[in-house]
Amino acid sequence: MLRIAAKLSSRASSTAKSFPISCTRISPLPSPSFRSFTIGLELEANMVVPDAIRMINYALKQARTERSLGAYRMGLTVLKHCITTELTEGKDPVRENSKGMALLAMSTLLSERGEYGEAIEKLDGVQDLTNSYLGVRVAAFEAQAGFHLELGKDDLASVVADKCIDLVEKQPQARDHEAQYVRAKALKGLIELVNGNIESAEAFFDKSLCDKHGDGTAAVSYAEFLQIKQDYSLARQVYRNVLQGAIEIKKAGRPYLGAGNLNLEGLTIGAMCSLGQLESYMGNFRNAEIYLTQALEKAEENYDPHHPKVGIVLTSIAFMYGRKAIQEGSSALLIQEGLYRKVIDILKVPPMETKSEEGAAPSVDRSDIAAFARVAYAEVLGVQENRKAEGEEMKKLAEAIWKNRRLSLADALGNNDSNKTMVIDARISRLL
Repeated sequence: MLRIAAKLSSRASSTAKSFPISCTRISPLPSPSFRSFTIGLELEANMVVPDAIRMINYALKQARTERSLGAYRMGLTVLKHCITTELTEGKDPVRENSKGMALLAMSTLLSERGEYGEAIEKLDGVQDLTNSYLGVRVAAFEAQAGFHLELGKDDLASVVADKCIDLVEKQPQARDHEAQYVRAKALKGLIELVNGNIESAEAFFDKSLCDKHGDGTAAVSYAEFLQIKQDYSLARQVYRNVLQGAIEIKKAGRPYLGAGNLNLEGLTIGAMCSLGQLESYMGNFRNAEIYLTQALEKAEENYDPHHPKVGIVLTSIAFMYGRKAIQEGSSALLIQEGLYRKVIDILKVPPMETKSEEGAAPSVDRSDIAAFARVAYAEVLGVQENRKAEGEEMKKLAEAIWKNRRLSLADALGNNDSNKTMVIDARISRLL
């Protein structure tokens, strides 16, 4: 919850003031005219072996409930058993779908423990399931691209996205072909956004993502594109559609076709987080607090409290407080300082004096968000007379590790006249 901000914002002397926050839940899309958008994103009961799905769900629940190394290993053991039993053996579509879901789940567990290489390798195996539902193989490509993007390997992500489009184009008679093609193209659009090619990205986002196919990670990517283009009203609609669709999928209990950082949990956290940022840009800080609170709660439920995903959500919360302070002329320095310090700790941003042997800036995972947290923290310190020098040193390190292709650090902070909108993508831990 956002009450964590009050704790994090206190320094050793515990001088921070608490702040009011309501955890009242709001419906993502209260409109009674809402229709299901989950075409091509789920497997129906007759498309899988029920016992295999029960094993998969048990393995994931075990690993996430206990959050211990033993529970994680037990989860992987159950999933390995699932793909070697008669439940998933054979070439018929039902068993291949079930095996594909087990491999997607294994990839998810491995990635949540930081084993990205093995996670990507498990997804390679999904492409051998040529009799499976097309959406299973699209989900595997989507997850692989998501991993590469989080690791900063954008060229590899682009190669995977091209393979995904090629796969779908070669199967025009496949079930839900249109939905999978929209999804595959949107993956390429996300990569264009990461590379800062906003105009090029537009061609990959189908307008049906506003209605007919308005769910899943493809729709979140499209909403982020709209947010960057400052079409806030339409972006909000798409985000809300995604959240409502996620609620429907969860209630129905059908297997969701996603894995890794683009699974159902990642989808929900990402949509809530981006929507909270959008509400911040629109000046609706009450709504922003609510969405970001829910994103943080869900991140803490699904991951370790020191998992990078939690740090990404906290970055979004701190960013929201910064915008609120500017717009309302209020002071939230202690809150921001505490949040950014926590992010720096979670993301393991190296200290200012750290350098490589060649004297260059150190290599940092999730470098843009790490740099942004550093420079935003430096801004907070800069208004404190006795800490200005410390802030200036932090800015130097932030500038050294900043790699964003579209935004400067000043753009990200809103400190110049470019009027560019930034999106912190919690799914892939990148700044768009």
